[in-house]
Amino acid sequence: MAASSRAAPAFLRLAAHPLRWRLLAELAGSDLRVRELVTRIGQPQNLVSYHLRLLRDGGLVTASRSSFDGRDSYYHLDLARCAQALAGTGAALHPALGMGGGGSTPATSANGQRVAVLFICTGNSGRSPIAEALLRHRTAGAVEVTSAGSRPGPRLHPHSVRVLRDRYAVDIAGQRPRHVDTLTGRRFDYVITLCDRAREVCPEFGDHARRMHWSIADPASAGDRDQAGYPAFVRTAGDIDTRIRHLLPVLATRQSVTQGG
Repeated sequence: MAASSRAAPAFLRLAAHPLRWRLLAELAGSDLRVRELVTRIGQPQNLVSYHLRLLRDGGLVTASRSSFDGRDSYYHLDLARCAQALAGTGAALHPALGMGGGGSTPATSANGQRVAVLFICTGNSGRSPIAEALLRHRTAGAVEVTSAGSRPGPRLHPHSVRVLRDRYAVDIAGQRPRHVDTLTGRRFDYVITLCDRAREVCPEFGDHARRMHWSIADPASAGDRDQAGYPAFVRTAGDIDTRIRHLLPVLATRQSVTQGG
């Protein structure tokens, strides 16, 4: 009787509402703006905004100003927080159900077929090469991964090279930025923009390509090439690595579908 009278965990109370569950499901695939969520959910903006506020108050969703249009905000689902909350919810029902999440499932290849992923930001000197390197590192090369920029710079940012070398033992010192136009005609299963500006000008890569957006601030804006700017790259690389670890099961599912079809 005592166990049955306990209140449901906070995550369950938040996620059980049908509209909030739909919002979580949409944000699980991509960072989105309110008007995009309104279109996808098919509910009035004031109602969508109300439930987004509840999800933000509950710590499941965060919001950041768009670097393309400061009047806009991108909403992001904190998958790591959701994994912890889900584990806590299971444990509240029975200790044996308190299994942790985190998405460490590797994407594998077979029969020469690999899922192809393209990361795009503006300069292809910070966020997108970090994402490219970390996805390749996390999958041991089982995923065909590329990065490009809408307005690539002449070289990688030194802090990008440093953070990958120091924190992840990955060397990209010999890599050079490339323009996204050089990839015209290439087939990609996933096209992931990491920059709000790049999202607005990202070219199409066919109906088969799944478009996703990760709204990640440019770490170079926190400081140029001096020592003071390096912590921003550490934080950005950590954010990208978390997102990639939660992307891996999605890629593994796509891989099995591709091989099965």
